[in-house]
Amino acid sequence: MLAAVHGQPWNASQLGQSLGVSYHTVNRHLDFLEGAFLCRRLPPWHGNIGKRLVKKPKVYWRDSGLLHALLGIAAMDDLLVRPWVGASWEGFVIEQIIMALSHRDVPYTPFFLRTSDQREIDLAIEFGRRRWAFEIKLSSQPTPRDMEQLVATASLIDAEKCFLVTQTPDVIDGGAKVACDLAWLLAHLETTPL
Repeated sequence: MLAAVHGQPWNASQLGQSLGVSYHTVNRHLDFLEGAFLCRRLPPWHGNIGKRLVKKPKVYWRDSGLLHALLGIAAMDDLLVRPWVGASWEGFVIEQIIMALSHRDVPYTPFFLRTSDQREIDLAIEFGRRRWAFEIKLSSQPTPRDMEQLVATASLIDAEKCFLVTQTPDVIDGGAKVACDLAWLLAHLETTPL
C-alpha cells in the first residue's frame, strides 16, 4: 500500500483505516522504513507566504527499482503506461539531487511546497538563507509555460535559482532559470559553488 502513495502527501489515518490498524502503527512502520533508508519523508515548507500551505510531508521510496518491484512492474514498456510514472520519475530525480548534495560538504535542507490553490515546487533546497527550486517533469518537450509557473511559484519562497528538470537533452542556462536534463543537473551540482 505504501508503494501506491509514493510521491503523495502522507496520510497515516487513511492508510491505517485501509489496513485496519491505527495511524500510530502506520507511522511506526514508516519510521522503520525511513530509518532503514528505504523511504524518505520530504517535509513541506512552513514559512509564511500569505497562502494556505499543504502541511503534510510527501513520502517517496528511495529506490525506484524497489518501488517498481512492489508495484509489479517488470518491463520499461509496462512502466511508461502507468498513470503514476511521473511520480516515479519525480521520486528518482529528487533522490539523485539529494544524494549529489550529500556528497558536497555543505549543509542544506530539502523540502517541497504546495499551496491550497495547487501551486507546487517538487523540491526546494535551502542553503542557509538561499533557496533553489526544482520542478521535475517526465516530458521531453517542456514548454515556456512550465518555466513561467516554476518561476512564479519559486518567488513565493524567494528562490534565487530555478531548475526545470525534464527528459530533453537541450540545456537552456539562463543563470537564475535553467531548463536541463538530470545528467546535466547532476554534473552542475558537482561543480557549482554552493
